[in-house]
Amino acid sequence: MRPAVLHDHARVFFRGTPYPTLVPQPGGRVEGALIRPVPAALAALRRYEGATYRLIPVRVQSRQGWRQARAWMVPQRLAARTEWPPTTRA
Repeated sequence: MRPAVLHDHARVFFRGTPYPTLVPQPGGRVEGALIRPVPAALAALRRYEGATYRLIPVRVQSRQGWRQARAWMVPQRLAARTEWPPTTRA
């Protein structure tokens, strides 16, 4: 597992659920991890994520440079505009 950043995206709520998804957002930044799951692990992730989430091709920045990757996302019409997790302001 390697740290990676997905630029020009934001993490928001999957509408009507407590779960996150990603949406394009100019200037946005989402920190995450770059992994290479074995086939059995990928199958388990697919079952866990369910039918609504899809693996979408993205380009991420890691310490080793830019990498092609895929990220779990729902269709944009199902994404809320509320940041996930919600931030609390003092």
